[in-house]
Amino acid sequence: MADDDYVYDEASGEWISAADAAARPDAASAVEVRDSVGNLLADGDQVTLIKDLTVKGAGQTLKRGTLIKSIRLTGDAQEIDCRYDGIKGLVLRAEFVRKR
Repeated sequence: MADDDYVYDEASGEWISAADAAARPDAASAVEVRDSVGNLLADGDQVTLIKDLTVKGAGQTLKRGTLIKSIRLTGDAQEIDCRYDGIKGLVLRAEFVRKR
């Protein structure tokens, strides 16, 4: 596409340049994950549980105040992937954690 080409953006209802349209999908694919108080979470952050959580399938309860190290974002705005001793494949809801 040439620099003077314009594309109609259905999300905003405006005509934007082709270069801007090509850059937009990258920004839209980046999901912001926020904890219970609104802090932005990133891969590798440490979080603390704000509520006792029963872990299905593990027969274990994670207590309030438990520190979870090295989280990973899943691409979903509400879920984070993490590890904890004895629990494999633990996925937590972002609304139940607070960034440390």
